[in-house]
Amino acid sequence: MFRVVKKSEVTNKEAFIIRATFIIFAFLAIGIFIAFLGFNPISVYATMIKGAFGSSYSFKQTLIKAIPLLISALGISVAFKMKFWNIGGEGQIIMGAFLSSYFALNFPELNSFLLIPIMILAGVIGGALWAFIPAVLKWKWGTNETIVTLMMNYIALKFVTYLQYGPWKDPTALGFPKIPNFSDNGIIPEFLGIHIGWLIALLLVACMYIFMNRSKKGYEISILGESEKTALYAGVNIKNTLIFAMLLSGGLCGLVGMIQASGVSNTLSIEVAGGVGYTAITIAWLSNLNSIVILIVSVLFAALVEGGSFIQTAFNIPEAVALIIQSTILFFILGSEFFLRYKLVKKVATPIDIKEVA
Repeated sequence: MFRVVKKSEVTNKEAFIIRATFIIFAFLAIGIFIAFLGFNPISVYATMIKGAFGSSYSFKQTLIKAIPLLISALGISVAFKMKFWNIGGEGQIIMGAFLSSYFALNFPELNSFLLIPIMILAGVIGGALWAFIPAVLKWKWGTNETIVTLMMNYIALKFVTYLQYGPWKDPTALGFPKIPNFSDNGIIPEFLGIHIGWLIALLLVACMYIFMNRSKKGYEISILGESEKTALYAGVNIKNTLIFAMLLSGGLCGLVGMIQASGVSNTLSIEVAGGVGYTAITIAWLSNLNSIVILIVSVLFAALVEGGSFIQTAFNIPEAVALIIQSTILFFILGSEFFLRYKLVKKVATPIDIKEVA
């Protein structure tokens, strides 16, 4: 018999060995699955890497997919650092996209040097306001933030669905339920063949790392996450810190909505978030809420998605199989987190246990 015991401390070397071991196990398990389907596992893995990084086009597509994951995970990590379980990144992305789209659709002739900054600000405000609601509910009445933020995702989704099928429906789309495309002035520019969201993302990685590790407010967020009593003893204003952290968390997610609507979709739609808000939770957790690590993990996640899509065409593999491969890798990686925090020890029989057996 074994029992689970929490580890007191794990060194960086031990953490690397555990994660590397589970990644190897993941690829071995997937290799067996792929071989069972009649494919060469090594060829499939090599093709996935090629599909993610093998050409200029595939590399750009991987980065485009990594941008929203990276920025959303940065936002989620702020709330998680405070032990506020913000599961509402998806809704905050949608509402950021909505508010920025309002200006893009209503002021299409406005010069892009004015319109783009306005849209960015609107996206941040839209996401921040959507995160502000559960923060106030938590502070005032102690509501469960996990449930509130999760349910607000569906409200945001249905609101945009209403706009897409109702007041914002494109009259020139021959009855097809879509919102009009943005004018050229409402589309963020490109740099090196990719929209400038990647520059914004890199800037945010540096800013968030400095903020969370070097600033007074970042310290207050961290200490509040450790213990509310300790935070009070240290003179932290609980209410202000809670509200500020959630505004920042939601604002970053809202910025993702603006970037996706303007730089990728060129319009607002119900697919603007595309599950990014949920995936960002996993990325933030696996990265241990570290901005630099979030950058690396986001690119790897994007490569996994892009490579998984590529092998569908290269090997005529059904989408379900590609999803199984992606999910299995994630399952093993998440499983490694358990062994980073806990260990199994053999349960020693006590005199009471021996008496009961007798």
